[in-house]
Amino acid sequence: MNDNDTTAIVLAAGEGNRLHPLTKNRPKPMLPAAAKPILEHVFDQLIDAGITEIVVVVGYKRERIQSHFGPSYRDVPLTYVTQDKQLGTGHAVLAAEAAVDGTCLVVNGDQIAASRIIRDTLEAHDTAATVALLQRSSVDGYGGVLVDEDRVTTIVEDPPDDREYLLNAGIYVLEPVAFDAIRAAEPRAGERLLVDGLSKLVEWGDVVRGAVSEGLWVDATYPWDLLDVSFELFNTGLIDRQSTRNVHETATVHESVVIREPVIVDRDCVIEPGAVVGPNVCLGENTTVGSNAVVERSVVDTDTRIGANATVTECVTGTGVRIGQGSTIPGGPGDVRVADRVFENETLGALLADRVHDHGGVTYVPGTLVGPRTEIQAGTTVRGTLEAGTEVRS
Repeated sequence: MNDNDTTAIVLAAGEGNRLHPLTKNRPKPMLPAAAKPILEHVFDQLIDAGITEIVVVVGYKRERIQSHFGPSYRDVPLTYVTQDKQLGTGHAVLAAEAAVDGTCLVVNGDQIAASRIIRDTLEAHDTAATVALLQRSSVDGYGGVLVDEDRVTTIVEDPPDDREYLLNAGIYVLEPVAFDAIRAAEPRAGERLLVDGLSKLVEWGDVVRGAVSEGLWVDATYPWDLLDVSFELFNTGLIDRQSTRNVHETATVHESVVIREPVIVDRDCVIEPGAVVGPNVCLGENTTVGSNAVVERSVVDTDTRIGANATVTECVTGTGVRIGQGSTIPGGPGDVRVADRVFENETLGALLADRVHDHGGVTYVPGTLVGPRTEIQAGTTVRGTLEAGTEVRS
């Protein structure tokens, strides 16, 4: 089929509970991946695949998306549709039904897939629906698909058995009948799921095609995944289609600074004398790295200040964070608590949410999660999970 005739629906209404506390103030698709929002990478890959119209389903903190992108991106018009309550992927697709005409492409706004996967799926489409599939050693935590030749026979979330499933990449090409199938599928726990609509199509005897492809496909489910996503973008060369030593022309980098590639240093950053930055570091816009500080394998969001002589390793920050002089984030592995689960030996030095302020000489135990607007007094050792607005005294 001709992909230029296809409108893309981007599902970007979800909150991303497992990425708290970073998602307290913004939706998951707006979290940073290599110094720009995940959703921006999603749009880039769609446009590179030939898509010329995009419908964005927004919900949680939708103003953060709409104010960032406005009415268009790279000259492609953006239409916003609001999903008032997040009642599942199928419900989100139905919210966008009136904004599309005929064949449409559906992608998740919090997963980055290379344009090749999108193109392969569009080119394979000639049936009621087509699903992008990837060969992966494990589909744990994701959707699994069984096919007979290229025809989908089974599509399930988080498969319960050990059959050889292909990974459901969350990229779909749908004909109008698919919307009817989503409506006809029984909701689960009050949610309508897109995959249940596809299963209904199979039950009706419609052909659902599986398009096996390959290329970058990354998803940030947990806080430490934000590091992996950025590092994958470095490794695959998708970032800005340029060199991995990407220092913006407006950045100020002292001549004594050591830059270890790959790095991204965004606009208006300042790196002071003697600092060491990299490898695998993303510095968001207007970030300052103080003199003799060391920053390695970290994703640092906009307007952050890293003090002189600080050490920051395997760290993810929100916006407006202050890491004080001589503070130490030594890197993982560490045990990280997410909701009621503890994940052992994860590669995360610390996660500091928006506007965390430490006053210097602070030591972070690996795996620490610090909620937004937390004040940490000088000389403190912090560990575990700190709730938003906490004041930590030495």
